[in-house]
Amino acid sequence: MAENRMGLFERSARFCAVFLAAVVFATAATAQQQATPVGVDAVIRAPLVQTIPVIGRLVARRSGPVAARSAGPVAEFLVEVGDRVKKGQVLVRLVTETLKAQREVRIAELNRARLELRRLERLRQRGSAAFPRARYETTVQDVARATAALKLAQIELNYAEIKAPYPGVITVRNTETGAYVKAGDAVVTMVNDLSLEIEADVPANRIGGLGKGTAVTFRIDNQPRRRFGARVRAVVPVDNPMTQTRAVRFTPVLAAGREGIAVNQSVTLDVPIGKPRAVVSVHKDAILHNQGRKLVYVVAGGKAMIRPVRLGDAINSRFVVIGGLRPGELVVVRGNERLRPGQPVRFRAKGGTPLGKRPAGKSRKGS
Repeated sequence: MAENRMGLFERSARFCAVFLAAVVFATAATAQQQATPVGVDAVIRAPLVQTIPVIGRLVARRSGPVAARSAGPVAEFLVEVGDRVKKGQVLVRLVTETLKAQREVRIAELNRARLELRRLERLRQRGSAAFPRARYETTVQDVARATAALKLAQIELNYAEIKAPYPGVITVRNTETGAYVKAGDAVVTMVNDLSLEIEADVPANRIGGLGKGTAVTFRIDNQPRRRFGARVRAVVPVDNPMTQTRAVRFTPVLAAGREGIAVNQSVTLDVPIGKPRAVVSVHKDAILHNQGRKLVYVVAGGKAMIRPVRLGDAINSRFVVIGGLRPGELVVVRGNERLRPGQPVRFRAKGGTPLGKRPAGKSRKGS
């Protein structure tokens, strides 16, 4: 009888142990299922780059009229407005009959002077008493003068072909076939749209963040969603007393996005207003407001713990942290509105957004 009671007791003990283990497991599983899914983001330390928008425009480094270097009537126009030309390409030809005749005259003069010089050379070599030294020296000068005159005539003939001094696009035809042009008259106007700069008038009190080589971003007004890079080429050290601005030239990077780009097109630059400094920052979506206080949920040990913070300037999608958070801590940026202090949470991803970098679109920080 006692043995039966002992067996019954052992079976009851084993049953209770199994039951308690099942309860503990079920409780843990339930707690895991009850952990709230949230999105998180890291508190980061990164360079602070605060910017202001400044309006500028695209300008060509080389543009203007192409002038005739020789006088004469226009014989042939080889380009039209809108044509893209290469450096050295012939744009206009002048009538060359007069220039060719002048060259023939110079050739004849040079040949006559050379013949006379050879005759005098033979007399000098024979030691003839009839050798006229003064005439010999004069003839040497005549040969040199005729040679230079022939070179000038050939240059004038070459100038009858007016060529592009740089690659670009024809914007204006300043004369027409049959018109007489003088040396210095414009025949076409062209612009090199492949070598552009950005010109902007930056407020003088914001110039401290700009120096030669400083990198900035900009967007072109007809392509507001695309951002391009540029670097400062020069800061002109002259203030405009009327606008309190200073002219700055930027070299843009447009190799992959030149479609639709035009000279004098308006752009908006993100100009830094000071030198970068390292600061701690937190994403704006992490901030909760309660009775004038700013709070965040910090994830620690699988739980969301509420914490007050002190914040500074807003920079793009982040706030500068003055106090309450340390770099590397994870804060809840999605789902924080429904949390309670100490509530279990779960997440899959984390990441930080560097200050001064505008995201191309709203990124998914967690799930």
